[in-house]
Amino acid sequence: MKTYDAIVVGAGHNGLTNAAFLARAGLDVVCVEKNDYIGGATVSRNLYKDWWYSNCSYVCSLLRPEIYRELQLHKHGLQVTPYGGSVQFMENGDYYGSYQDSEVAYREMARFSRHDADAYKTYSADTMRQCRFIRDFLLSTAPDPTSFKPRDLMELARIGGKFMDMGEDRMYETIRFWTMSVAEYLDEYFETDVIKTAFSGSGIIGTALGIHSPGTAYVLLHHYMGDVDGNVGSWGFARGGTGSVAKAIAGAYQAAGGELRTESGVDRIIVKNGKAAGVALENGDEIHGRIVVSAMDVKRTFLTCMDKSDLPEKFHRRVENFKIRGSSGKVNIALDGLPTFPALPEGSTLYHSDMHFIDSMERMERAYDDWKAGTWSQDPYIDMLIPTLNDPTMAPPGKHFMSCFVQYCPHQIDGRRWTQEEKDAFGQTVINQIANYSPDFKDLILHMEVRTPQDIEDEIGITEGNIFHGELTMDQLLFNRPVPGYAQYRSPVEGLYMCGSSNHPGGGIMAAPGANAAREILADLKRPNTVPENWGDD
Repeated sequence: MKTYDAIVVGAGHNGLTNAAFLARAGLDVVCVEKNDYIGGATVSRNLYKDWWYSNCSYVCSLLRPEIYRELQLHKHGLQVTPYGGSVQFMENGDYYGSYQDSEVAYREMARFSRHDADAYKTYSADTMRQCRFIRDFLLSTAPDPTSFKPRDLMELARIGGKFMDMGEDRMYETIRFWTMSVAEYLDEYFETDVIKTAFSGSGIIGTALGIHSPGTAYVLLHHYMGDVDGNVGSWGFARGGTGSVAKAIAGAYQAAGGELRTESGVDRIIVKNGKAAGVALENGDEIHGRIVVSAMDVKRTFLTCMDKSDLPEKFHRRVENFKIRGSSGKVNIALDGLPTFPALPEGSTLYHSDMHFIDSMERMERAYDDWKAGTWSQDPYIDMLIPTLNDPTMAPPGKHFMSCFVQYCPHQIDGRRWTQEEKDAFGQTVINQIANYSPDFKDLILHMEVRTPQDIEDEIGITEGNIFHGELTMDQLLFNRPVPGYAQYRSPVEGLYMCGSSNHPGGGIMAAPGANAAREILADLKRPNTVPENWGDD
């Protein structure tokens, strides 16, 4: 029976990225995927007539440009078109709009508060300073602070040097920032509730935390540190839906000679004599490999697909305690036309932006209270976009696709699986909130897909449907991600590596965990490094 150099488990964007760089180094690689399509959460699905849904991940910003360039993803069809701005609809019939044009943005903010409009420049500079500090470490392996290896010592010195370069005042601010709530951070700059609400959404998207929870200031940063065409903090759409990202990376992988197998779900990672030796598939087949690389989340890898006896007890217990909680739902909608929002001026550019329907910090926190009580938010925070205004390829002419990302939505209801009636009620909650601001919206709905965290886990395999493969809190970042002592993509089992978003630097369509893991694997195998280094910021 054939033995591959490497078996990569999971054809999401990180698994494909890892496989691509290994194949480019000359390894004989097979990437196995449980579904009949690739991409994991980075997927475009044709679920209704001629509409294409980005039915999980829906926007693109964090994808590292070094990886895009090195894998020549443009040659494999990937185009990312920027979009900008956001709008916060208010219960009193007004709205707060955030614009790309700095002068327009200032005037809009000043309409609510001159103080806040003046404070925004300081807020932006301070937040961008934090972005540039952390961006330099995204495409590198987190150092082990307990190690005396020269490489770890040098990386710790590099991080320390960048930290010292900030100066005394900025160092104190940085330490505070990483442990603050997003609400506390915004209070440092702004006084107007709707403006703070508009910024606070980035601190809670995808995480089982509220705006007053410590650590959510960093989650905000995680959503700010990407870029499109070199513009840090910008967001964009992958033309054809987010599945175009996975499709392009798969193209680069296969161009390097890699093998891709769908409908090949892994039941168990085979360990022989303390070393990973292959995978046993759900259909009973076995694939043998010299190393195995898991792009699955850390809990699915070690608690579901491995025997407990193959792992150290302390490691197994830490994986059990790793926080990976479902908190986000998704509603995808096919529309017969473009809905109107009477609060907006006709032809407003804000139709192309993120739309939100909560206007106060109190409502944001109450949405989290419902999740803590074991149910979905009755007044949810919705990040709604109409991608077809930027990318008409996703729907027939004159028709539209609407993407709704919803906080909060639990993995289970009162500790049990969702019923169909509860799913329908959750979807209706989302529809009703949008319809409060768009009178013709309901009449335009042709088809709707409602996805709870349970659905995402069942289909894709992400534990509790957590989009980041684990909370982005300080105790689960850098050399603590996923487990102290195992933050460099290696596991306690020889020949078994990790490359999913449970590893540094975390979730989002970034591809950095997959690339960083490939670098470590190639170093262990004494193969030439094919992974690009961080470019740094100007």
